[in-house]
Amino acid sequence: MNNAPKKLTVTAVYPVSTDEQVELLLFYPKIQAGFPSPADDYLAEKLDLNKYLIKNRATTYCVRVEGDSMTGAGIYSGDILIVDRSIQARENLIVIAILNGELTVKWLKRRNGKLLLYPDNAAFPSIEIPEEADFQIWGVVVHCIHTFYK
Repeated sequence: MNNAPKKLTVTAVYPVSTDEQVELLLFYPKIQAGFPSPADDYLAEKLDLNKYLIKNRATTYCVRVEGDSMTGAGIYSGDILIVDRSIQARENLIVIAILNGELTVKWLKRRNGKLLLYPDNAAFPSIEIPEEADFQIWGVVVHCIHTFYK
């Protein structure tokens, strides 16, 4: 059985729809990670996930990822990333990039004047982008939906 880490790749791309509100109850005050107070169970408002997760509907889409190369950033195989194309890609942001026909998720970095796609897992090398490469950035990752229970 091969347990070697797998690079993180995009396995599906999904459009977003904000035609319907998705509201959940939001409670205040914030939940503490320690011992809860019984007096803290006050309903404050309804939270519309569209407003919270999607700033620019026309330029936002979702991708499902597979692999291990970004686990240090909290992105795991099977997660769904919310990506906004209207955000200017710059150094030290996580981006969706296409390099020579393959979609990937990496940190955007510069080193010695060279553009790099940088993983967040020591088992993977950084990828230097040669000037002649077929390379595009498809957007900046703004949120990660990670499921704890299936």
